[in-house]
Amino acid sequence: MELHEECGVFGIYDPVGDCARTAYYGLYALQHRGQEACGIAAINDRELSFHKDVGLVGEVFHEGILDELNGTMAVGHVRYSTAGGLRRENAQPLTLNYVKGTLALAHNGNLPHADELRTKFEYQGAIFQTTSDSELIAYAIAQARLRCPSVEEAVQKALSGLRGAWSLIVMSPRKLVAARDPWGFRPLCMGRRGKAVMFASESCALDAVGARFERELDPGEIVAVEDGVVRTIQGPAGRGHLCIFEYIYFARPDSTICGQSVHEARRRAGYFLAQEYPVEADVTVGVPDSGLDAALGYAEASGIPYGVGLVKNRYIGRTFITPGQDHREQAVRIKLGALRSCVAGKRVVLVDDSIVRGTTSRQIVSLLREAGAKEVHLRSSAPPFIAPCYFGTDIPNKDELIACRYSVEEIRAQTGADSLAFLSLDALKRIVPNAACGFCDGCFTGKYPLPL
Repeated sequence: MELHEECGVFGIYDPVGDCARTAYYGLYALQHRGQEACGIAAINDRELSFHKDVGLVGEVFHEGILDELNGTMAVGHVRYSTAGGLRRENAQPLTLNYVKGTLALAHNGNLPHADELRTKFEYQGAIFQTTSDSELIAYAIAQARLRCPSVEEAVQKALSGLRGAWSLIVMSPRKLVAARDPWGFRPLCMGRRGKAVMFASESCALDAVGARFERELDPGEIVAVEDGVVRTIQGPAGRGHLCIFEYIYFARPDSTICGQSVHEARRRAGYFLAQEYPVEADVTVGVPDSGLDAALGYAEASGIPYGVGLVKNRYIGRTFITPGQDHREQAVRIKLGALRSCVAGKRVVLVDDSIVRGTTSRQIVSLLREAGAKEVHLRSSAPPFIAPCYFGTDIPNKDELIACRYSVEEIRAQTGADSLAFLSLDALKRIVPNAACGFCDGCFTGKYPLPL
């Protein structure tokens, strides 16, 4: 697997205070969604302070910083750059001072028309400090605030002129505003802990801070919190089109999104894989981490025992730096090790969440063969990638997608597997039976919910 996540956002209002520390723990739970940069902004007596930098949550923050930030409101962000690149100034939350005061903004998503929008704003006199499309949203809100009596109305006005994906948390000195785009591409949920109100990309972050999950924000919904009072400013736009890849790869397995357990969705994907593409084998092995649940499902449906055939180096994150194609093989060997006692002399079913370029799959198959595997049968719990994503996922262009250039048999030969199969599009639609939303599967079908 060679994809990168979008981002993770967390926001909290708590009259008791120490919101920065709660945001810190929330971001820790969302670290899987972005490992390039992180930040927290907080409000103390209506004064905004913040700290952000390139690095993991545990690297960027320490006790002294959290004590200084404190706050009765806070917003946090973990980032992977879908737009703008790895630059310190692109770390979020974005903060700005303007004629109406201060704002902090944390954004998960992507604007497909960002270049066009940036040019338009620059002709209006805007001077941007980052290359992130999130700053375009911040600018649009600041401009709208000049004509709107409240920050929540400014958010509503600004977002009405945008197209794309956003799960957004905006903080002013008095209010916390959360919003999802009308298509509902990215998840955002709300929870409570006593008098505290929280928003997070995933329910696992609410669990991590002892909050009770209350509900998902609906696509197109805007919610404002002021002095603990929660108001819906704009109602839902419909069922939306949540990114189906949240269930396959992005989200943590202990999260529930749109009423659907992520773990259960992945287990079902593996179950259907076994039904669609059975094979005679001795052990089922998953690629850590998001392939493990699918491997459990495959083992359950096939009767082939589940085994721990690959061990992950827990000190290396998903976005471990691989400077170029020549370094990918070494990167895989540093991240994963094969467990010889599990696979030696055996026919192995290897279940991974997806196959993008094929390079990683080839290296993992090689690892298992070196550990003595007699056969390796590769199974992907996602269909083949045939199109890029424009809504916050770092899926390469078609030139880099192996499924756009080769047949399944040719991909099998390149990976060195004895057999290869992908989850079907029909089965993909059945992995989330409990989800109360629609889905975007454009990366697998080339069909998107909105015109580009």
